[in-house]
Amino acid sequence: MYKAGIAGASGYTGYELIKLIHRHPHLEIGWLTGESSAGQNYDEIYPVQWNYPLISLDEALTRIEEVDVVFLCLPHAASMEAVKRFYATGIRVVDLSADFRLNDAAIYTRWYKEEHTAADLLQSAVYGLCEVYREQLKGSRLIAVPGCYPTSINLGLYPLAKAGWLGERIIADSKSGVSGAGRKAKLEYHFVEANENISPYNVGHRHRHIAEVEQVLNPANGKDRNYRVLFSPHLLPVNRGILSTMYVEVEAGVTESQVWDLYAESYANEPFIHLLPLGKGATLAHTVQSNRCAIGIIPADPARPNGQEYIITSSLDNLIKGASGQAIQCFNIAVGVDETAGLI
Repeated sequence: MYKAGIAGASGYTGYELIKLIHRHPHLEIGWLTGESSAGQNYDEIYPVQWNYPLISLDEALTRIEEVDVVFLCLPHAASMEAVKRFYATGIRVVDLSADFRLNDAAIYTRWYKEEHTAADLLQSAVYGLCEVYREQLKGSRLIAVPGCYPTSINLGLYPLAKAGWLGERIIADSKSGVSGAGRKAKLEYHFVEANENISPYNVGHRHRHIAEVEQVLNPANGKDRNYRVLFSPHLLPVNRGILSTMYVEVEAGVTESQVWDLYAESYANEPFIHLLPLGKGATLAHTVQSNRCAIGIIPADPARPNGQEYIITSSLDNLIKGASGQAIQCFNIAVGVDETAGLI
């Protein structure tokens, strides 16, 4: 049995982690931190039956011997110092922030407008896209859990990129539930602002998650490709879930059956990939409240069979496969227990 510490347990991802750990056969809670709620019990900040005390991050560092793994659910930039301090103790660290996802400090600074203060650890971090980097995750001690948007886009497009069939221009239209913005109150996420509304933000080549998509897809074929991602994220008036729709071209001469066979072979043994029948699109209902990612492949024009244009749809739960569930999946792979433990 492993014991887990959760830093930043008062947010939505921390809450989901606790729920998943409670049903995990090899994990149990060691301690929880919450900077603004330290000194309170967990049942004071959520309507739950768990009365775990919340401690400060500094106190957690003095109680490191009580846990075997630390999950950090902190905002970007806030994780750098915490990861550095926890990692130095020799403990396994699973970071759910963006701080260790990019392997180049200069690229991180470009997208996040912050200097990286733990750049020496970037090469030690394994990017936790389980279906792509499973072998690297085995035994890893520092894991960077991918962002929710990049997970949906990368899983939807990786087979094509790896085969070298993916055209370099990618248009990705993604819609996310309000929980993707976190628990802190902001005007645009208030009920009256978000309900019965849908709004785009950071459209084009602006959203910081584009860096993760390019980092995964560009080297997928073993060659240095230069995929150009135009990304349009939208706030969807639902609690949770992401639906990404990608408009792409495939290499000339590749048939619909070849595309289908490629995805079927790529994901044949993946416990959390739900590949839909050819022509069927993914929906939120396929994946919400689960660690699954549903992928649909739709030829763009039925009047032009075996054409080059395809619409790839991908859905997942942003709090589970897009965050806490993927963190648990990464942990399972890293320590060598059943990859699905706690997740099905």
